[in-house]
Amino acid sequence: MLIKKPADIRPSEITSESNYLKRRDFMRAGAIAGGSLFASGAMGAVIPDGRLAKLASIAKSSFSTTETPNSFEDISTYNNFYEFGMRKVDPFENSQEFKPRPWTIEVAGHAEKTGRYDFDDFMKPFDLEERIYRMRCVEAWSMVIPWVGVPLADVVKHFKPTSKARYVAFETLNDPEQMPGLHGRSLKWPYREGLTIAEATNPLAILAVGIYGNVIPNQNGAPIRLVTPWKYGFKGIKSIVKINFTATRPKTSWNMAAPREYGFYANVNPKVNHPRWSQARERRIGAGIFAGKHETLMFNGYGEHVAHLYKDLNLRRNF
Repeated sequence: MLIKKPADIRPSEITSESNYLKRRDFMRAGAIAGGSLFASGAMGAVIPDGRLAKLASIAKSSFSTTETPNSFEDISTYNNFYEFGMRKVDPFENSQEFKPRPWTIEVAGHAEKTGRYDFDDFMKPFDLEERIYRMRCVEAWSMVIPWVGVPLADVVKHFKPTSKARYVAFETLNDPEQMPGLHGRSLKWPYREGLTIAEATNPLAILAVGIYGNVIPNQNGAPIRLVTPWKYGFKGIKSIVKINFTATRPKTSWNMAAPREYGFYANVNPKVNHPRWSQARERRIGAGIFAGKHETLMFNGYGEHVAHLYKDLNLRRNF
């Protein structure tokens, strides 16, 4: 995997802020109506003309890739978020009136600290980092995304799971009034995902609250979503409202819907094909119609950080 220290990341490797801020039509889709500030000052208010608010006090991370990120337009208009529809453009088109504030997150299960937390209170103990990660979709396309978030390991440590907790389960908001896709039967709602405790405390896993230094757009999972770059993108559950520390492996939405096609682990593995297509190669979104495909790397290229988590697993059976 190509990793460089924060000081080595050239400004030219990230699309300029002025370039994407000019596209207000894209920005309006992610504006947070009436969003309050993080008590720590980490998040700014929504700009009155509808542009996304800037995030403050963002540290750089040595885990960032050297690859050039996709444009804001790519990231914010080509999405899978079935709660807003099944076409790639549906989340952008159908989430513009979504209101991710006020927002609460329930923490439950085998942990010393549980309860229902206002979003700002939930975020207050943690410092923001920028993580420029590759994202590989199970559909064999990929992007590079400059997330802003907090290490999930810090969140887990803060809530102090007990020795009974072996997994962390997540749930997405289930609000048919705001999410038109919930009227369909593509999945059993609410959307569910889960990680082992070891995966959740791996340094790569983050809870993302921003993109390109600004508040995360609605269509990308506002106000908070999971990012695990060594796994297929469907593991990145969006608009999280519940985190549950559990002793038993949680059910996950795509595994329930199609267990032969989508496993619990969902690690990027070019040697294990999806039943309906190869996973050996991928198409980079935004690379042009003549760019072709390139080889997919095991664990999406993050093996040096995560391979040890699965040393005792048969990754063909535990896909």
